[in-house]
Amino acid sequence: MQIAYWIIAALLAVFYAYAGALKILRSQEQLQPMMAWAGTHVPMPVVRFIGTVEVLGALGLVLPPLTGVAVELAMAAALGLTVLQVMAMGVHLRRGERQESGMNVALIVLAAAATWLATSL
Repeated sequence: MQIAYWIIAALLAVFYAYAGALKILRSQEQLQPMMAWAGTHVPMPVVRFIGTVEVLGALGLVLPPLTGVAVELAMAAALGLTVLQVMAMGVHLRRGERQESGMNVALIVLAAAATWLATSL
């Protein structure tokens, strides 16, 4: 179970650290080609906040189990990322972006699995 957690947590952490860093560091014009919703449907301060939440979620998946300090935070981080993706899927579906919802479903499944697997840490 722990090996499965680490595989899923590592995949999610890399994805969310990268995606979050992009949202934090790039301008609206730089984000537009890959995230059409950024700055148009969702204001840039909210985009920056989402990026910060994603980076913190990535750290929360990895650091607590790695250090052995407050390990239950890993489950909270995975659950938070699950909720974040459910909300992101709502945004994509409202905008008629059906192709993006496939990625949302995959991330929801992975984050939910990480939440369940974190109970055994």
